[in-house]
Amino acid sequence: MPSPVIPAALLRTLVAASGLSLVVACAAEPRHPGNLSQPQALPVSGTSSTTQSFADWRESFRSEALAQGISPQVFDRAFRGVEPDPGVIEADRSQPEFTRPVWQYLESAISPQRVNSGRSLLRQHATTLDAIEARYAVDRNALVAIWGLESSFGQIMGNKSVIRSLATLAHEGRRPAFARAQLLAALEILQHGDIQPERMRGSWAGAMGQTQFIPTTYNTHAVDFDGDGRRDIWGSTADALASAAHYLQASGWKRGQPWGKEVRLAERFDYALADMDTRMPLAQWRQLGVSDLPNLDEQTEASLLLPAGHQGPAFLVLDNFRSILRYNNSSAYALAIGLLSERFDGRGHVQAGWPQDEQPLSRSQRLELQERLQALGFATGAADGIIGANTRRAIRQYQQQLGWPADGYASLALLERLRQSR
Repeated sequence: MPSPVIPAALLRTLVAASGLSLVVACAAEPRHPGNLSQPQALPVSGTSSTTQSFADWRESFRSEALAQGISPQVFDRAFRGVEPDPGVIEADRSQPEFTRPVWQYLESAISPQRVNSGRSLLRQHATTLDAIEARYAVDRNALVAIWGLESSFGQIMGNKSVIRSLATLAHEGRRPAFARAQLLAALEILQHGDIQPERMRGSWAGAMGQTQFIPTTYNTHAVDFDGDGRRDIWGSTADALASAAHYLQASGWKRGQPWGKEVRLAERFDYALADMDTRMPLAQWRQLGVSDLPNLDEQTEASLLLPAGHQGPAFLVLDNFRSILRYNNSSAYALAIGLLSERFDGRGHVQAGWPQDEQPLSRSQRLELQERLQALGFATGAADGIIGANTRRAIRQYQQQLGWPADGYASLALLERLRQSR
């Protein structure tokens, strides 16, 4: 997402992990790092233009686009025959009731087929990846992992007209101002000549190409790496991977540093420290009883991630994990990228067990949990069914009041305890 960059995922509304929210974002500037989520729809904001007919909206937008420097010829060609897409509105308004646990998401993301394909492509594109690493200092395994999750290595890029999708969302979507900005950026791409309108295809949310960039991200970070004069993230693997590398480099990627590492916690550990806003040197984590730390300088700062609460695995995550979050603001996604990138080399196997008897809360249960916490005086922010930083903070406060492990994890047991409260 840079600009408001939120490259939204290729039409993949994967369900969030238990108590985790869902986000649509790839190559994107995060709203807040560390959102424990998997790709989904964004919260409602702004007002739609549905009081206007599409034809009237189009004429108003045409005037705006021309005032921004888009030529009449480019606009008219791009909008030739464009009408609202009902499927885009349906996808934009979808609110999945049920969710998948994080371990099921990871199992799907790091499937044997994806691992084997990634290994083969690492060999096939070794020369190109050598050159990309030399220029951008971003690890090739991470790039290929992103390639695999975003578009199944270029096989599933979305087949909707980006102009039609974004025009539909700008006219009557939940975030019209954002969609309007993306639509203007898409017209700039066409005016630049990188792609023709009929080839500008993508997801319902406007994410494009093998790396699923949204238009503003494309304009700031897409590169012509193969030297053919066009930034072609659709047809050129070199351009797509180099563009992703350029984005990660701008997001603070540190060459040679791991994304993080699975660790073990001491008994009676203070689980309230598991927060992406809490960053401490490895030496301090060691003093707190964390073991199996990454073999790095003891002053390297890290945060503790408990994707399934205190009953599941623990990970210390570093700056490169945060760079992946800049690509897609979802900790489940970033964890999948980190583990998949290691699996290409035969590593990346989670050692601790997952609490597989734990069922994730449904959306209505998450809403109920937020409302009950608010009724008890705990500030969760908006009751929207998304377990974000504010809700996790409120959960920790309530867990501490109960004398429970304060991991900020939204569980059925917690909801049942809230139901007993007056």
